Amino acid sequence: MLASCRPKRIRMADNGSTEAVLDETRGLDGWSVEKILEAIHGQDRVAVEAVGSVLPDVARAVEVLVCALGGGGRWFNVGAGTSGRMGALDAAEIPPTFGLPPDRVQAIVAGGERALSRAVEGVEDDAEAAVRELRARGLCAGDAVVAISASGHTPFALASLEPAHEVGARTIAITCNPRSPLAEAAEIALVPRVGPEVIAGSTRLKGGLAQKMLLHLLSTTVMVRLGYVEGNLMTHLVPASDKLRRRAVRIVMALGPADEARATALLEDCWGDVSAAVTQARRGSE
Repeated sequence: MLASCRPKRIRMADNGSTEAVLDETRGLDGWSVEKILEAIHGQDRVAVEAVGSVLPDVARAVEVLVCALGGGGRWFNVGAGTSGRMGALDAAEIPPTFGLPPDRVQAIVAGGERALSRAVEGVEDDAEAAVRELRARGLCAGDAVVAISASGHTPFALASLEPAHEVGARTIAITCNPRSPLAEAAEIALVPRVGPEVIAGSTRLKGGLAQKMLLHLLSTTVMVRLGYVEGNLMTHLVPASDKLRRRAVRIVMALGPADEARATALLEDCWGDVSAAVTQARRGSE
């Protein structure tokens, strides 16, 4: 069921730098609030279309990540600044949503944990820090590294591919610049062609949006393919709050099937394991 692990190399054509100036917004500082909002929203639509254009390449990346995780390996999101925080956010959502242990999908952010809540200047240039961190975490051939950088030039993200290549780990790049060093160095490059930003160089805008979309496309599809979803229900969620406990009951009721009282009792018996509770409900209805 798992996809082939044979490496494939994807190359994209250039479409301009994220550091270029967007002609349409040169007079931005003199515009009305409404016009500024319309410009930003309009450029956000560019990001959506750009991500849509690379879905075939995203599918290839999904195959790589399914192969890595399905074979017992790990997935590392590596980046700096907005890109690093996007990678950390997506990795953090996987354990509660899909029940995967947190060590299976990890984030490495330039500047460490303090960089998650505030900008830490200069750390994106520390290439050796990325190499040290991946080696310290025992990067090996069964793992996959997803390097994230809108410009494709960030030394921290680019350097993360070096230890991956050394040990034979799979490599994926997420960048908005097709002919950047990052796009060229990775086995698969996901390059949504978003073009220049409303504010020149501010890739937390549509560049960041495109990266966020690509990350949740990857993580959601990979988890579905690995069997952590039944139908469109989260059968492996961790019911750690009242809201999630109520959702878990509804899932057991729907998939069992079972009434509310039985679903609640089964979840208690299974220590909150939704998938196990569904299995028990089905056995009881045979």
